[in-house]
Amino acid sequence: MTGAPRALTPADLPALLAVQRACYGNAYVESAEVFARRLASPVNCSLVLEHEGRVAAYLAAYHSLLGKVTPLHGDFDAVPAPDTLYLHDMAVLPACAGRGLARALLTRLLPRARAAGLRHTALVSVQGSQAYWARQGYAAHPVHDAAQRHHLDSYGAGAVYMVQAL
Repeated sequence: MTGAPRALTPADLPALLAVQRACYGNAYVESAEVFARRLASPVNCSLVLEHEGRVAAYLAAYHSLLGKVTPLHGDFDAVPAPDTLYLHDMAVLPACAGRGLARALLTRLLPRARAAGLRHTALVSVQGSQAYWARQGYAAHPVHDAAQRHHLDSYGAGAVYMVQAL
């Protein structure tokens, strides 16, 4: 790892897309246009980590509301009185797995969320990652609103909305 996590910038988008492709294949790849809109959102707080001069990991996140699920390819919408840090996507290049990059990203962002007065952190677990997130302290949380269930369904079978108190 080179340096500390830093804010994701537009210049990082090509490398971010490469990390996405390496981690997810085509199933969950979101476009540079979607990420550019997210970066422009006033509630964006996404981070990257570099290894040997290139982006090796990222965490796409923003301030939101408990129970609000961002659909795949969705924007980071500002909401009045956010209470939740929403972790939309976190990925680490497979060649850099096991080096603590994911933990470094979370360690940087979670204290900032607490300092901002957010009370929860939430995410959608995909591709069998529920056990990983459970080890990080997240638990499955029901989604009762029909529109939010529809958003959750955009991730396909097996997607689980998970929450942790801050």
